[in-house]
Amino acid sequence: MISGNRVIAVVPARGGSKSVPGKNIRPLAGKPLIGWTIEVAQAVEEIDRVIVSTDDDHIAEVAQRFGAEVYPRAHHLATDDALVIDALRDLHATLRGEGEPADIMVLLEPTCPLRSSDDVRQCVVRMIEDRLDSVATFKYADLNPHRAWKLEGTSPTPFIDGANPWRPRQELPPAYQLNGAVYAFYPGRLGKDGQALLFGRSGAVNMPNERSIDIDNEMDFVIAALIREKME
Repeated sequence: MISGNRVIAVVPARGGSKSVPGKNIRPLAGKPLIGWTIEVAQAVEEIDRVIVSTDDDHIAEVAQRFGAEVYPRAHHLATDDALVIDALRDLHATLRGEGEPADIMVLLEPTCPLRSSDDVRQCVVRMIEDRLDSVATFKYADLNPHRAWKLEGTSPTPFIDGANPWRPRQELPPAYQLNGAVYAFYPGRLGKDGQALLFGRSGAVNMPNERSIDIDNEMDFVIAALIREKME
């Protein structure tokens, strides 16, 4: 809890990964992938409950073994086309029906195993201290948009009109991108139809690129394991 607000960490974990079957419970550096995220959430003293939302019995078993609560997710909220934000709305309604205010939600995707508890805590604290509606973590952009191109037929032109892609890196304006590691927000302010988890008065917490890996394929597992080994 922080400033009278109950804080609920939600780890969304579908069972139907196509790129890496069983991804959310696949071992990474000796621990199921989802275990890293659950343990980070448990280490944040402001978080009151850690909930895994899943449609998969195997994921549920692993999550409970790591000490998380499990709330089953309806099938229509766990398809390839389903949006996480809709599952969060559904979970928030369920929790409110149980008498849990769930004032602040913290979304922690299991595919970002290198985030730290301090990354999570900074998002929650910033929401309160700066009186924000939402906060998310960012990293330096993999490609500065001033270096991006578009192809019109076979003719390349700068993606940003008037940009000079040949400028030295040091002269380019800093660019950032969402890294998907942490979203903190007031779920009661989401609205019924919005699709953005960064909304209203929003804030940012910067994370280093080496901790911002988002696992989507086999190579990402290899890279994450190497980085984790160097971190220990």
